[in-house]
Amino acid sequence: MQKFIPLEAPEPFSVLGLPVHLLDDYAGWLLARAEQTQGCHVVTLNAEMTMAAEQNLPLAKIIREAELVIPDGAGIVLYLKLYGRSTQRCPGIELAESLLREFGRSSSLGTVAFFGGKPEVIQTAATIWQERAPGITIAIAQHGYLSPEDEPAFLQTLKETQPQLILVGLGVPRQEFWIAKHRHVCLNAIWIGVGGSFDVWAGVKTRAPSWLRDNHLEWVYRLYQEPWRWRRMLALPQFAWRSLVYRVTQR
Repeated sequence: MQKFIPLEAPEPFSVLGLPVHLLDDYAGWLLARAEQTQGCHVVTLNAEMTMAAEQNLPLAKIIREAELVIPDGAGIVLYLKLYGRSTQRCPGIELAESLLREFGRSSSLGTVAFFGGKPEVIQTAATIWQERAPGITIAIAQHGYLSPEDEPAFLQTLKETQPQLILVGLGVPRQEFWIAKHRHVCLNAIWIGVGGSFDVWAGVKTRAPSWLRDNHLEWVYRLYQEPWRWRRMLALPQFAWRSLVYRVTQR
């Protein structure tokens, strides 16, 4: 049985007033917490979420209170470079995949819950991960189209099952608000908002080719797949401008 050495609590670095925790091994840090049954809310920060938080103060509060905020977007990595902090981008989907593989390998880790996506998508994603990591126990695979009347029963299932890793794919910022509101149900779990990861795992959508990802251009491929996102993508140049202004004026 593999043991994970606990890492010190990461120090946050401010990105336009929001914290980003700089670690060499995010998955290792989270697995150490999981082995010690210490809960954690993971936020995958990108430029779009950063700009949304400037207008949405409750969202900013949730990000600041999260135990781990990772540099999900290329804009965050480039911002950090402005301040001499060299770090690798850590896409939330890749972090989640690393954890799922380890949960499949380690007998000391608990069960997993999937929440979000369409009914056929979430079931396909769960089936695929059961094949990829045969040792994994996906105790819950619940689609994200719950009615207000059905949600209490789902929360009761979470409470009774107490999964150790809970992946929530409801989109930003809905998933962040949902986790913050209901995290008390499973205080010892690792909670991660994974956006559209279930669609990718189920084969409904594809990620950008690696050469685009490696050159910080995954957003171009996403815009190609979902042209309706163009208004949301305006956050990228806004973030770049705000970053430069903040670097010069510190305001």
